[in-house]
Amino acid sequence: MELRQRAHRAFCMTDAKLKCEAVQLLWSDLDHLALDALVSLEPPERPGSPPKPELVHPQDVPRRSPFTPQGHAALVHSIAHIEFNAINLALDAIWRFAGLPAKYYHDWMRVAQEEAKHFSLLRKHLQELGYDYGDFQAHEGLWTMCAATQHDVVARMALVPRTLEARGLDAIPLVQIKLRKVATPQALAVVSILELILQEEVGHVTIGNHWYHWLCQRAGLNPEHFYKQASDLYGGPRLKPPFNIEARRQAGFTESEINALPTANEPHFKHV
Repeated sequence: MELRQRAHRAFCMTDAKLKCEAVQLLWSDLDHLALDALVSLEPPERPGSPPKPELVHPQDVPRRSPFTPQGHAALVHSIAHIEFNAINLALDAIWRFAGLPAKYYHDWMRVAQEEAKHFSLLRKHLQELGYDYGDFQAHEGLWTMCAATQHDVVARMALVPRTLEARGLDAIPLVQIKLRKVATPQALAVVSILELILQEEVGHVTIGNHWYHWLCQRAGLNPEHFYKQASDLYGGPRLKPPFNIEARRQAGFTESEINALPTANEPHFKHV
């Protein structure tokens, strides 16, 4: 089976452990796989996900203090849920969009493999705390945008890696600060996991930026103008400070884009 067909099969898997194993195996086989960039694959109704966690509206997800054991576990669960959705996001970028260069598919396979690694590390930590993925409620905001852009690869690159995932670059250091205040061994272990995730997420956003600009050039689109149009059309989220400007620069955002961020000339969070 070739790369995009296997990505489709992994995308449809509902067992989280088996999905991660399939992604890691696909990554290890990548150099030996055929690629059919033109094959059209049947979209499933939904991405493959386990029956739990229960999905609710974002405002209905209970807020808990990370200073309590259950609150710490709930925080880790929420991050793990984001990483699980990101596995499906990367696999979807591979199997759904045809007619792109081989490097596009290989880049997104790298993203899928790293997201599976992130999810597995967080799930292992949850299990060490006596919990597991699915034990807390969650929401599916990340996948909602994927569904909205399923017929437009340029908008997908604009609004998922360059917007939703880029928000993770801003959010992770803030979570690390909070966990350092908790200062338990469990909290500091998550700080270390998040450091790895942050480093690799910069690479994921870089990939999104690269292919967004490549696609815009191919289509004769102005990247900054199209971004605003796509955000308005598909309901892109409003960006709010503080921003991790250093990480955004590393991920390939232009100075023009950085200066256009809300309150871009005011002090921003600096990674510590």
